[in-house]
Amino acid sequence: MTQDKVVTLNEVIERAENWQSEGKKIVFTNGCFDIVHLGHIDYLEKARNLGDKLILGLNTDASVKRLKGESRPVVNEYARSRMMAAFEFIDAVVLFDEPTPKELIEKVKPDILVKGDDYTIETIVGADFVIEKGGEVKTIPLVKGYSTTSLIEKIKQI
Repeated sequence: MTQDKVVTLNEVIERAENWQSEGKKIVFTNGCFDIVHLGHIDYLEKARNLGDKLILGLNTDASVKRLKGESRPVVNEYARSRMMAAFEFIDAVVLFDEPTPKELIEKVKPDILVKGDDYTIETIVGADFVIEKGGEVKTIPLVKGYSTTSLIEKIKQI
């Protein structure tokens, strides 16, 4: 069941530790993933291909609202987490409410931290921690022309 992939902080820490003890490389990324589109799918598939397991830190509804404004998210955290867990290339989804995923990254201790190429290594939250622990930080080229904001604007014009 995909619901089994939506886990608590303690569960994701335990899974990450177990996977790493089995010699598996853990990839971590995070985001809102409000209205899922091709850009998200492409990005997440590429992230998963960098290692053996992909953990997704998903912003809670409250944190999406703080980041994106009062009208967001369009899709609530329960639905977003279930949808993300349904993708075969995602191995665990954990919600976080903090302003950044820094604490989550420090607890999960991923081998590889990934963000889109709209970030630089220097601007990726948690990069210093992952590098200090001997891990890698990578950026993935984003598919041009796809964003949740542009989708919302297009829908408004209909």
